[in-house]
Amino acid sequence: MTDVSRRAFRIAYDGRPFHGFQRQPDVGTVSDAILDALRALDVLGDADDVPPGYAAAGRTDAGVSALAQTVAFDCPEWLTPAALNSELPADVRAWASADAFADFHATHHAVAREYTYHLHAPDASLSRATEALDALDGEHDFHNFTPDETGTVRDLSGDIHRDSDFLVVTLRADGFPRQFVRRAVTVVDAVASGAAGLDRIDRLLGGDPVEGPGGLAPATPEALVLTAVEYPGLAFERDESALASAREIFETKAIDHRTNARVASTIAGGIDR
Repeated sequence: MTDVSRRAFRIAYDGRPFHGFQRQPDVGTVSDAILDALRALDVLGDADDVPPGYAAAGRTDAGVSALAQTVAFDCPEWLTPAALNSELPADVRAWASADAFADFHATHHAVAREYTYHLHAPDASLSRATEALDALDGEHDFHNFTPDETGTVRDLSGDIHRDSDFLVVTLRADGFPRQFVRRAVTVVDAVASGAAGLDRIDRLLGGDPVEGPGGLAPATPEALVLTAVEYPGLAFERDESALASAREIFETKAIDHRTNARVASTIAGGIDR
């Protein structure tokens, strides 16, 4: 294979049909879909595990979606996002790419990540949710927000706004330990609904472990989206044909889901009549 260099690709996907990003035995993942596409395009040989330099910005959990997952690896110059999409399933779309330096690593060289959670909370107080998020702002040891035992000290920022029946919670940091965002959403929801006070957050940010009934269960993954990843000096170029394909596919999926929701609402609303 000639003219090979390292490139980074922005990848959007609906994570609900997949068992997360990272490869696992016997279940389909987003990474499997990407590597299968590279084999179909002869970028990756049948005997090869992954291309040189292969890494992703984040290992999203099962059910979590992405707008700006970033995957980098060595590949030929002709591999554009549109070319990659020709062998990807419709739920996974590349839409931009960037030339990267030779030892670029999509995980280690990311300086900021952003996740957005769409919390269905029609009766929750936005002002209380904002207070809860403000209490989490800044640098803390978030050891009670993750099962991880290391990497728990993070400098967090975020914002929240209401969109109809949803509270849209956006969190940013240089990186996130496992389940962090979903557990943070759980406590924001509890404070916003009145089920907990701000003292709950003070206790969770304290030095003592909080487990069992007092601990935090993660919110459901299907409402979470990896929305941004930042790399200094990397200039991503949008592939217009790939973008058009992605928009069409995800707009169609959005219509399908709205239709399904209306059908379910019709049944729910009429079942006791």
